[in-house]
Order: sequence, then C-alpha cells, then structure tokens
Amino acid sequence: MPRYAAIDIGSNSIRMEAAEVVPGSPTRILASEREVTRLGESVFRTGRISEEAIALNCAVLARVAAIYRALDVIGVRAVATASVREARNQAEFLARASEAIGGPAEVVTGREEARLIHAGVESRWPHPAERILIIDIGGGSVEIIGSEKGRLIDAVSKPLGAVRLREIFLASDPAGRRELHQMEDYIRERLAGVTRRFGAARWDRFIATSGTASTIAGAINGARSKRGEADRLRASTAQVRKLYRKLSQLTLEDRRSVRGVGPRRAEIIVPGAAVLLHILEEFHAPSVNYSAAGIRDGIIADLAARGIGRELAQLNRDQRKEVERICLRYDVTLKHARQVAAMASTLFHQLQPLHQLSPSYGKLLEAAAYLHDVGHYVNDVSHHKHSYYLIANSDISGFTRAELEFIANLCRYHRKASPSPDHLNLRALGPDERLALLLMIPLLRIADSLDRSGEQRIESIDCQIRNGQALIQLRSSADVELEQWAAERSSDLFRQTYGRPMAVARSAS
Repeated sequence: MPRYAAIDIGSNSIRMEAAEVVPGSPTRILASEREVTRLGESVFRTGRISEEAIALNCAVLARVAAIYRALDVIGVRAVATASVREARNQAEFLARASEAIGGPAEVVTGREEARLIHAGVESRWPHPAERILIIDIGGGSVEIIGSEKGRLIDAVSKPLGAVRLREIFLASDPAGRRELHQMEDYIRERLAGVTRRFGAARWDRFIATSGTASTIAGAINGARSKRGEADRLRASTAQVRKLYRKLSQLTLEDRRSVRGVGPRRAEIIVPGAAVLLHILEEFHAPSVNYSAAGIRDGIIADLAARGIGRELAQLNRDQRKEVERICLRYDVTLKHARQVAAMASTLFHQLQPLHQLSPSYGKLLEAAAYLHDVGHYVNDVSHHKHSYYLIANSDISGFTRAELEFIANLCRYHRKASPSPDHLNLRALGPDERLALLLMIPLLRIADSLDRSGEQRIESIDCQIRNGQALIQLRSSADVELEQWAAERSSDLFRQTYGRPMAVARSAS
C-alpha cells in the first residue's frame, strides 16, 4: 500500500505525519511527530526568521525526515505557512529547510492552506450531507473554511495566530486588562465582514482544528489534549467563554496546572482561546467540536488522490522505449502490448490493498505485460516457455539481471500451468520474489484476457473490493463479451491466490 509523509512548518511548531493509504479504509498512521519551535516569534517582532530559529527548525526537519525515510514513503510534501509567508528572509529559510529534509520545502498561500485543512477534516471525519464551518487557529494565522456536502465553498485567512497575538499584545503575565482589551478589539476588527462573506445560511456544525482547539476541548471535557483523546469532543460557546476568562486571569505557572493544557501550549493559549471565542460569537455558534485532523492529513489525502508516487510503479521513458524495441524485434503487435500493459498497471494500482507489494513490482508487471508474447517468434506452441527463454537471455537495458529473471518468469506463467517447486526456472528467485510472482500471475493473465480480441475494445477498467469480492468493471461502447469471458476464466486462480472471489462486469462508457 502507498505510504506518504507530510510536514507542516508552522509558526508555532513543526508537525510530521507518515501514513499508509488503503483505498476504502481509514488511513493508517505510521509515525506522528510534533515539536514546538516558535518559528514565528522573531518574524512577528522583526520581520525576519532569526538565525537561532532557522537552526532549530532545520535540526527538527532533519530528524523527522529520517523517520519517514525509514518507512519507505513514496511521496512527501513539506509546507510552510504564515510566518514564512511574511519573512523577509523566506528564500534563505526555504533553501536551508529543503537541504535539511533532502527535498523541496514550499510556502503555501492562505487559500491553499485552507484547502489542505479542509481535505484533512473530510478525510478523517466526512460530512457528505452537511454545511460545516472549520476554524483552524495556528501560530500566525487563522483559517475559516466553509464546506457544504464535502466541498469547500469559501475560505478566508486572517493574521490572528496565537503566537502572533501574544508577541504583539501580551507582555505581562497574567495579561493586564488593557492588553486583553486591545487584543480583543484587534480580533474584532480583523473579523469584521467575515460573517457577511459566508452568508446567512445556517451551519450544521462548527469544527475547530489545531493545538489551540485540542487544548480547549481537552480542558473543558477533563481530557488530555492529545490528538486522539480529544478528537470530536464538544464544547459549548459558553464553556469556551468561561475557560477563556479563567485562563486570562492565571499566571503561566497556574495555566500549566490546568488539566488538558500542556506546558508549552500554556504560553499561547490565552490569545488562541480569544480568537476561537470571538469567531464562535461572530457566527452565533452554540458549540464547537474539535477535530484531530489538520493540514498534514490533508496533504496525505491530496498526495494519494493525485496518485503521487505512482510513477514508481511504472516504467520510465527509457525502460518503456527498450521493451517496445524488444517487442518490435520479436514481431509483437505494439497496440496489443500497450493495451495489456495499461490494464496490468491499473490492476496493480487498484488491487494494491490485496497484494500489498512495493511499487517496484508494478514496473516489472508492466514490462512483462509488454513482453509476454515474444515467444511466438520462436513457435506458437508453448510460446510462454519460449518467452521465458528469450527474456532471460536477451540484452535488455534498464533492468538488473534479477529484474529480468523475474519478468521472464512472470511471462512464463502468463498462461497454462502455475509455478511448481520442480520448475528449474524458479531457482534464481528468492522466497520474496516467488511470493510476488504468485501474486502477479493472476493480474497478468487478467490483463492479457482483457484484450483477447486484439482490438483494444475496452476503454478503461475500474477495480473495487466490495463485500469481500474483487469486482472488475469494464468500460466500453463496443461488444466485449469475449474479453469478459476470457477474464472470468482467471477467477479460479484469483480465488486461490487471494482467497476471495472475483467478478467481471461491463458498464457503459
């Protein structure tokens, strides 16, 4: 299954998440890291990221990158938000951050930040039939996001982050009445017109994300503010108001003793709570639920939706050129070879929850789909065995000898008998390769069957796992009864291999 990683370089902290994405199942979190770095403090004071902040953040980035690299992720996105957007030395920071993680770090706009937050919430807590308002209070900014039936309808970003407001307004501990009034007036001014922008339609639910919201939900409900424990907890606006008034009167030491408020969050919880309270009051919200989702979840959902990393399971340009050269050398019809390769790649990708093989095997399956018929050049009789011999003994660039041996074996079993312990051609394969071979054979046979006529009648296929069954739907405007029949002949082998039935159905294109 594909694994992705996301890094959120925020004004208050760096957060990293690595996860495994399984279509139709909840995302499985493999690693989650958070470290408070207060990147925004120097920016909001001087307009620049200090050298100390750059060094600290880069050290943290290098550490979390080492964690996700060990997990074999196939796609990574690292984004920086409000404080880096505003820093005059933005370019220097991004260059050093990119070096620390060994890949690009980028600044996202407030709009893109909102889109990713929305995608994160919907991926963990979908609302397909409701209007929801999402409030994300970061260190440098707050994103207010409107969503209807799972679609983002509008978003605004305001410079009302907890770190920013503390740096600008709160010099005393506890904050003086004048400081609090100035901060609250500033928040109201910045929020002016926001409710008009989103319209007067009723919101079914208000959802708050981020560390501030987690702390508030945890403190009100008597739970720790850990992400999983506070998820979906509810707090009324009256409770948020009462907690804000209480926290604003406490010293830092006393705030740290409040259940649910962590030692570092206590430093910025007062301005964060003030922002949440004023937004809830502006929208006349009766209550708010906390969601543990965030921008990291949105990044991972977005990477998966866009198929990032899928190229690792596909032949590169040079490899594809080489296998097509071999096809032409042995009189293989390229149209057929390309069609089978396309079907095989789709099967590999969409059935990954079943075979759970690394993306590198997808390339080998695609190559075998191109080359499985080369044995016809020698003789039509037992051409699958001739295919094995030709591939195993041909000079095909772009592949290692071990990869060519695997491809040759896969072609050997694209028809007729299945692998047997007494087959000498299997000797070069290790236990892992033999298991992968068994899992790939049904996919190659199905892909080959889906162009049984040799006329490329099938336009596309869609594979889904429903109620324990693998369903392959064929999209075509032509008559594909032959292809459907041929593919169904592999259902017994598929069941033996994967322990579940397979069905093939046609849907109109």
